[in-house]
Amino acid sequence: MVDLIHMNGNGGSCTSILSCIDWRQPSLYASLVSIMASPLIWNIVARNEYKRKTLTRAVGPYIGCSIWNICHAGCKQVSRGIIFLAGNSLVGTSFWRLGFYGTYLGDYFGILMNGRVEAFPFNVLNHPMYVGSTLCFFGAALWYERPAGLLVAVYVHFVYVTAVKFEEPFTVMIYAERGAKSSK
Repeated sequence: MVDLIHMNGNGGSCTSILSCIDWRQPSLYASLVSIMASPLIWNIVARNEYKRKTLTRAVGPYIGCSIWNICHAGCKQVSRGIIFLAGNSLVGTSFWRLGFYGTYLGDYFGILMNGRVEAFPFNVLNHPMYVGSTLCFFGAALWYERPAGLLVAVYVHFVYVTAVKFEEPFTVMIYAERGAKSSK
C-alpha cells in the first residue's frame, strides 16, 4: 500500500501536506484557474444579465435563463467527455507504440523491444497507459455524476502508482541484463 503521508509524487519523503505537492506541474495551476473560472464567469454573466438584460431582451427571461443553463451544462459535459477521450487517446496511442507484446508483458517472456519508446505519448508521460486509464475512470465518473466512480478512479490511480513501483525496476533490470549479455 502507498504511504500517502510520507511519499510525494517524486518518491521522496513529505514533511507536510504542502511538501507533497509538486508545485512545478502546470496542470496544478491549470486546475486552479479552471476551478476559479466557473464562479467568475457565472457572476460576470449574471451581473451583466441583471444590469443590461442582454439575454432577457433577446429571448425573454425564461428562455434566456434556460439557454444559459443549457450552455453551462453542455460545457460541463464537453469537458467531462474531453477527459474521457484524452484518457482513451493515451491508452490507444500507448498500445499503438508498444504493440501487443510490449503492452501485455512480452518483456517478461523474453520478447524485448529494441529500445525505450520515446515517441508520443511516451515523450510526454512516463506511464501514459496508466494515466490514460485513470483519466477514463475519472471522465466516466464525472460524465455519469457518480461519486463512487470518483472514489474508484482515485483507487485506480493508487493501484497504478503502486504497480509502477514494482514494474519499473523489474523492467529496467530485464533490459540491463539483455544489455550485459549483448556486450559480452
